[in-house]
Amino acid sequence: MAHRTWGGRFAEGPDALAARFNASLPFDRALWREDLWQNRVHARMLKEAGLLTEEELEAILKGLDQIEREIEAGTFPWQEELEDVHMNLEARLIELIGPPGGKLHTARSRNDQVATDLRLFLRAALDELLALLLELRRVLVKEAERHLEPLYVLPGYTHLQRAQPVLLAHWFLAYYEMLKRDAGRLEDARERLNESPLGAAALAGTGFPIDRHLTARELGFRAPMRNSLDAVASRDFALEVLSAFNIGQLHLSRLAEELILYSTEEFGFVEIPDAFATGSSIMPQKKNPDILELIRAKSGRVLGALVALSTVLKGLPLAYNKDLQEDKEPLLDALATYRDSLRLLTAMLPGLRWNRERMWQAAEGGFALATELADYLAQKGLPFREAHHVVGRLVRKLSEEGRALKDLTLQDLKAHHPLFAEDALPLLRLESAIHQRRSYGGTAPEAVRERLLEAKKEVGLA
Repeated sequence: MAHRTWGGRFAEGPDALAARFNASLPFDRALWREDLWQNRVHARMLKEAGLLTEEELEAILKGLDQIEREIEAGTFPWQEELEDVHMNLEARLIELIGPPGGKLHTARSRNDQVATDLRLFLRAALDELLALLLELRRVLVKEAERHLEPLYVLPGYTHLQRAQPVLLAHWFLAYYEMLKRDAGRLEDARERLNESPLGAAALAGTGFPIDRHLTARELGFRAPMRNSLDAVASRDFALEVLSAFNIGQLHLSRLAEELILYSTEEFGFVEIPDAFATGSSIMPQKKNPDILELIRAKSGRVLGALVALSTVLKGLPLAYNKDLQEDKEPLLDALATYRDSLRLLTAMLPGLRWNRERMWQAAEGGFALATELADYLAQKGLPFREAHHVVGRLVRKLSEEGRALKDLTLQDLKAHHPLFAEDALPLLRLESAIHQRRSYGGTAPEAVRERLLEAKKEVGLA
């Protein structure tokens, strides 16, 4: 029991199963860099406060450097029975330098220690994710620009039924806008979590003459947290991060779903690169979009992490409770899932092969240009609701006759309403109709080019 930081209170060690159930080392080892950084800063602050001598500080810093080398070399003696990363590092420090190592925990608890480590870890993780989101947004912008000249047009859908034609570039930029908001949520979460719990100790602060502003500044935090209870008890910062991950993964799932649909023979709009597809064990003709399907499926995994932590936090009394140990596994898993999904799509999208002819035929076929005729009548002065009925009857007749809109003559149009004139016929051609959607944010080429130029500036490509 002597090696346990809390062993003095207990006459016997814990049950083996209880000890294993209690341990967090298998997952909180991920925080070792942050813990070493925090230890160094805390030690320097203790020296400034007169709680460590210069010699003790030097010994502690040398010991921490040795521990870092051991971990990086894979020779660090991790001990499962020491519960967590904090106790492992502290025990090894005491082994290396003796009694000065036992002074490092002065004016600190594992409660504020782990809260500080987690904030440091997430801050760095969010910086990485923001960089990955920027790269994926750049890919979306490049793909939009690449498919703008010549025009790639595909059917736009509502209710998964053909609705109106849109530019493929416009489609790419729709996901760009979603990911831009995803980045904003991560930036907001990073700003709010960037406060230091260190020095809150177990829950009530400490009587030692510490300088929390110094440690906050040295660790890159905006400021120390203002309430010691809140500092150790709250994980809303992790919940906010998970919420942002969840929304971001949902957007990636929607993108994956559309690519899965578009790559089927029924659609035939796009082919997935071989490097991101798999085959069948018995059907040699198959090319399955497994990576996209997994990105779609893993949105449930990230949502599960959000629900799990929400359930942990619901109803917890102040201040620290062991329940909070359950914050890391779902958080780390969701982080890895979202990060890998971003990387995979960034690598995959430039390799997509879009079938311009097949998309054009699909956008032109059927009755996707019917709204153009209704708008034409409305511009001629007919109330739109009446124009809607006129064109609806026209579509019904064509459907019964097995004809398409592009087969209509001026005589056909006039038979349905006298306001139709020669200038309505170009609206039945896709190359003309697509230019009609000129409103701000619309799919007309000039509107898309305008937004594309802005987006290129936003991601540093112009």
